[in-house]
Amino acid sequence: MTPLPADRPERIAIFIDGANLYAASRTLGFDVDYKNLLGHFRERAYLVRAYYYTALLETDEYSPLRPLVDWLGYNGYSVVTKPAKEFTDATGRRRVKGSVDIEMAVDVLDLAPHLDHVVLFSGDGDLRRLVESVQRRGVRVTVISTIRSQPAMIADELRRQADAFLDLADLADHITRRQVEQRPRASQGAGRGAGPSHGAIRATPAEPFREAQDLPE
Repeated sequence: MTPLPADRPERIAIFIDGANLYAASRTLGFDVDYKNLLGHFRERAYLVRAYYYTALLETDEYSPLRPLVDWLGYNGYSVVTKPAKEFTDATGRRRVKGSVDIEMAVDVLDLAPHLDHVVLFSGDGDLRRLVESVQRRGVRVTVISTIRSQPAMIADELRRQADAFLDLADLADHITRRQVEQRPRASQGAGRGAGPSHGAIRATPAEPFREAQDLPE
C-alpha cells in the first residue's frame, strides 16, 4: 500500500510528537527541516492542518525548545505545548517527563470528520486505540517512525493497527535540513564594529535541544 497516494487529492492532517520525531531522526543521523516537511506533504495532498506537540519546562528562564516552537508557530504549524515534569530518579539523574498523547488524541478526533487521511509522526503504542477509533470513522491512518534502529522506535501494535507504515528513513531525503551556501566574505576591513560573521550558515530550526538531555516520555 502506498502511504500517501498522489493519484487523487486527499484532505490530510499531520500530527507530530516532537520529542518522538526528534529522537527517531537523530537515531537515523539526520536533522528534520520542518519547512521541507510541510512542503513535501503539501505537494501530495490538500493539507488541512499540521500540528506539533511538545512539553516545555516552565522552571527554566530559557528553554532550548523555545526558538523552534516560535518558528513553527509562524510558519504553518499549530503548536501545542504542555508543562513538562522534572524529577530526579533513583540514580540521581535529572529526568524530564511530558507525554502529549492526550493532547494529540483530542485534536485527531476533533478533526477526523473533516479528513480523509491522518498522518501520525509517533511510535507510541498507547496511540493504537486512537488509530482504531479514527479508522472506524472511515479515515485512513499512516504512521511514520522507524524500525531501522536497535531497538525499533515504533511499538509493534501501533504499526500493525495503522493502514500504512512509512519508515522515517525513507522520508529523510525529502525532509532533511539543507544548508544554504556560505555567503562570500566581505572585503577585509568592511563592516567593522558589527562583529565577524564567519560565513554563518542559515537554516530553518532543526534541533530542539542544544545539548543532550533526556527526552519527555
